Amino acid sequence: MNERDTLKINGKGHLEIGGLDTVDIARQFGTPVYVFDEKHIRDMMRVYKDVINEDYCGNGLVLYASKAFSCKAIYKIAAQEEIGVDVVSGGEMFTALSVGFNPDKIYLHGNNKLVSELEFALDNRVGTIVVDSYREADILDNLAGERNIKQNVLIRVNPGVEAHTHAFIQTARTDSKFGFSVSDGSAKSMVSYLLNKRNLRLKGFHCHIGSQIFEKQSFILATEKMISFISDMKDRHGFEAETLNLGGGFGIWYNDEDPKLKLDDYRDYVKSIIDVINNKTKELNLKKPYLVIEPGRSIIGEAGITLYTVGAIKEIQGIKKYVAVDGGMFENPRYALYQSKYTALLANRANDVCTEKVTVAGKCCESGDIIAVDVALPIAQSGDIMAVLSTGAYNYSMASNYNRNFVPPSILVNAGKAEYIIKPQTYEDIVRNDIVPKRLK
Repeated sequence: MNERDTLKINGKGHLEIGGLDTVDIARQFGTPVYVFDEKHIRDMMRVYKDVINEDYCGNGLVLYASKAFSCKAIYKIAAQEEIGVDVVSGGEMFTALSVGFNPDKIYLHGNNKLVSELEFALDNRVGTIVVDSYREADILDNLAGERNIKQNVLIRVNPGVEAHTHAFIQTARTDSKFGFSVSDGSAKSMVSYLLNKRNLRLKGFHCHIGSQIFEKQSFILATEKMISFISDMKDRHGFEAETLNLGGGFGIWYNDEDPKLKLDDYRDYVKSIIDVINNKTKELNLKKPYLVIEPGRSIIGEAGITLYTVGAIKEIQGIKKYVAVDGGMFENPRYALYQSKYTALLANRANDVCTEKVTVAGKCCESGDIIAVDVALPIAQSGDIMAVLSTGAYNYSMASNYNRNFVPPSILVNAGKAEYIIKPQTYEDIVRNDIVPKRLK
């Protein structure tokens, strides 16, 4: 467990988050429940914003990654912390705009944006759209022309660096559904194409090299390649990018295979990028671009935990012990999808010695309904409260009503107070959109 003042074991031997005993949280709000630590969210937003303000003269913007966790409350927090957001759907845009989020600070991504989403973005004056195909450029140009708008756009560029967790590679040709490659000339061609669009204003470039990255050198290399690309486009087209969006992908701690990063470590990631920009733009006689970063799950991931109640316990002698909880792949599908690893503990017995390794299973009618494997725990008992850590990103956002289970509610905790930010579902919610055709009545 990463040590911070808002996530700790209290004097009762219970896990505590945001000044609240998780056993009390489970008693008040029920389980399963997603719990988000507001202070940690704000601290992470401020780390990135402060580096840009202090080391880059404020010439940039931090974007919160909506796909990690999207709800009205998170956009209110982002607005209060004066950062922007990146969105990848009409639903995320609508949620942000519904609480008055500044559309100038919204960046729209996606490799196959719907026409209705582009129309919605234009009608609501979304600040920047990251163009990902020729078709999209044509559609967007026509739609903007119909509205007499000059829309700011970026091109998603593949610089030839791929990274994941502890490793990164340079590639001659990027195989991805996203973006345009530098190496095969497609990025260069797209620059020429967009510069000839009457209703689109090319502001610069975006890249994203991967996710859950701990190796700082991968960000350094990608930044160098992108600055070189900016210089090449200036020489070829007389176009010098004003904006450089370097994406994100900074890693977080899920279990003891991952480094336990501190706030200063995240600060160093951005400082290293800024150092490259400062040195490389000076070397190539370029203006320093407006820097946009998308820190991704690092803002919200470790801020969230999920609380469960232990139910059935089944031991297959000599093979495996299953500890089942009242959640499952419907509220955390990441193990089923990616074999993602998590840390779990008994929140009501957090100081007890771990004496066995178990598989934490869910309640779905699926043999693959697993939340975590080889989890070290004390001997669990039915009724124990289990906490799974670092579930703030891609848990609620990927949840479903599979088996017609409820998507759990979400609460925000801070300084000893807890409030719903996403209320519990009911059976009526489950059937709300069901319709029985007249011929079946």
